[in-house]
Amino acid sequence: MIDRLFSAPLTSSNSLALDLSATNQELNPSIYTNIPAFCAYIDQKLGAKIGIGGYLEHRIIYEAHENFATDSADFRNIHLGVDFWAAAGTPVFSVADGVVHSFQVNPGSGNYGPTIILHHPTLGIYSLYGHLAIEDLEGLSVGMPIASGQLLCHLGEPSENGGWPPHLHFQLIRDMQGFTGDYPGVCSLRDLAFYSGNCPDPASF
Repeated sequence: MIDRLFSAPLTSSNSLALDLSATNQELNPSIYTNIPAFCAYIDQKLGAKIGIGGYLEHRIIYEAHENFATDSADFRNIHLGVDFWAAAGTPVFSVADGVVHSFQVNPGSGNYGPTIILHHPTLGIYSLYGHLAIEDLEGLSVGMPIASGQLLCHLGEPSENGGWPPHLHFQLIRDMQGFTGDYPGVCSLRDLAFYSGNCPDPASF
């Protein structure tokens, strides 16, 4: 499914695995708490390739954003989607036939920014596209048909995508639980069993 997201299939020649886990000792607070430094770090790692990774990855980078704290002693730091790191403006395509379920701007530091969620009834799944360009929401309407392979959106700049280096957060969701235009993309260890079942690995779907 993820091979349909971009204009060409993802291969070893145009993509690479990108480790943003808590075990990556290179990625220290002086980098991930500073947007220009974080962007430079990602660019240096990628070259001209697309960086891929993050499903169920334990990350410390979320400590730079207050919205990942919970009302208990734990912290939301386990990533539920797959991230695709590339240049702002990179086009993204629908992975399957479906309809627009919902869309909105999710504001605030560390949030999704512009977000589109599609429903794919024949697959029994929803797909979430986060950290987009604001212009991508123009002209959308709930229920609008979207064809597999149709140009859907573009990667947004840090100024509009929640304050992140440009990337796509792509997540599959079985049950939207009443959410519209948004769905948790990071969970705590306490809730991992539920979310890992409700949000399957896009790489194996």
